[in-house]
Formats: sequence, structure tokens, C-alpha cells
Amino acid sequence: MSSAALPGRRRVSRVAHKRAIAVFVAPFAALFTLFYLLPIAYAVFQSTRVVEREGTFGPPREVFGGLTQYAQALQSSPFWDSIGRVLLFGIVQVPVMLALALVFALLLDSPLVRGRRFFRLAFFVPYAVPGVIAAIMWGFLYSPNLSPFRPLTQSVDLLSAELVLWAMANVVTWVFVGYNMLIIYSSLLAIPAEVYEAARLDGASQVRIAWSIKIPLVMPAIILTAIFSIIGTLQLLAEPQVFRTFSSAVTSTFTPNLLVYSTASVPNVPLAAAFSVLLALATFVLSFTFLKVTQRKAFQ
Repeated sequence: MSSAALPGRRRVSRVAHKRAIAVFVAPFAALFTLFYLLPIAYAVFQSTRVVEREGTFGPPREVFGGLTQYAQALQSSPFWDSIGRVLLFGIVQVPVMLALALVFALLLDSPLVRGRRFFRLAFFVPYAVPGVIAAIMWGFLYSPNLSPFRPLTQSVDLLSAELVLWAMANVVTWVFVGYNMLIIYSSLLAIPAEVYEAARLDGASQVRIAWSIKIPLVMPAIILTAIFSIIGTLQLLAEPQVFRTFSSAVTSTFTPNLLVYSTASVPNVPLAAAFSVLLALATFVLSFTFLKVTQRKAFQ
């Protein structure tokens, strides 16, 4: 076989590989465009529209309004109140949830703990419960008249304006701590056993191994779960929506997503779209800033 024929064959092989890649990527690209890119583009388009009427009782029609809806959204005090509320929620709830997930993962990875399969399943089971069902269940547990723990719920009103946010934080923690624990635990399983053996030969205890070896090595997994948690905090919807039926303290503007939902139900779709775009931008900025700050500290 002459060497001149090889380049031609290589080109054919590369073309075939490109076609195979295109065939495998096409279903994902189609679904990604249909259910992700197009809805985002439509939301941005809707946020630039305004509703006009000819006269007081004329038929409404949508026209291009530029940044009118964004100006109205940025001047909305309920929007900023809801942003501040979920930020306070995240500052307290996310560290507590991730700390519990890390402790549970370290316990499952410890040789001193027995029944790992049982506890791994027990910690993860709440995540299998749909968020709406979990919120309804906890709402009944919090209710002073319906809870089986009436002495507690009647003396401490967990559905009051001062405590309802933290009552929802408990629900979110209960649901997602097992999910985050599984991510961290999977990262712990990827650490070579030789690292632990070397530490034991140096006389390190289990606590010392966990603090000096395990936690630093699983830090990328902790950062990943933190970013997921930040995104989930700003998208809080199911829990406040359900808790509205249990507590009058939860209003239609309690969280940003609840504000978007209630605004679209008025209906005022263009303003709700503007709220959604601003919320998406805030989520991106917070998660990206957190990622950059943690990466910078990791390389220092």
C-alpha cells in the first residue's frame, strides 16, 4: 500500500467520525434548543413588550416597549424584598445543609460506622419524596391544630411571620441533604486507599484523616453542591406555594419565583418575563462569583 493513500483514508475517517458525532449530538441539541434556548429567547422577547389599549375599554394589544418592563421591575419593592428574603434564607440554610451532608458523608465513609447501606438509603430517601408532597407533610406537622406534636406547635408557632421562612428551610434541608451527601460521598469513594494507609502509618487518627485529607480532597464536590444550592435557593417556589395554604404570612410575593407566578396570573406576562430574566441574571452572577472566589482561594 502506498503512503499516498493514507491521507485520503484519514480524511474519510475524520468525515465519518464527524457525521457520527452529529448523529449522536442531534437529539440532545434538538431538545436543548426546544426546551431551553427557545423558552429563554421567548421570555426575553416577552419582557420587551408592553400592553396598550385604545381608550379605557379598548382591546389590549402588545407593542414593543424597550426596557420599560425592566425599569418597572427594578422599581418594584416586592421584588427586592423577595430577593432579600431568599438571600437571607440561603445564607443560613445552605451552610447548614452542606455541613450536615458533609458530616453524613464522612460518617458513611468511616470504618467505625456499621450498616452503611441502610444509612445511605435512609439519608437519601427524603430526596425521593416530591417537593410538593414534602411541603404538605411538613405543613401538617407544623400546623397547631393538625400536628401530632400539638404541645410544641401550640407553644411555638412555626407558621408565624417570624418563623415560617425557617420552617421552609427545614423542609428544604430535609429533602436535599441526602442528595448533597451522595455527591460528597461519591467523591470520597474516589480517593485512593493508599492515601489513608499512609496517613495511618504516620499515626493520624480518623478525625485527623477526615479534617486534613478527606475534606480538602472533596472540596470540588462541596463547591459543586454549593452552586447547586445557590441556584435552588433563588428558584424557591414549591415550598412557599404550598405553605400559603397553611400560613397567611406567606404572601404572593414571598419569593421571586412566587412573584413571577402571581404576576403572570394577573395576567401581566411581560412584567413576569422581566422578573424572570432579572432573576436568571442574578442567579448567574451569584453562582459565577461564588465559583470564581472559591477557585481563587483554592489556588492560593
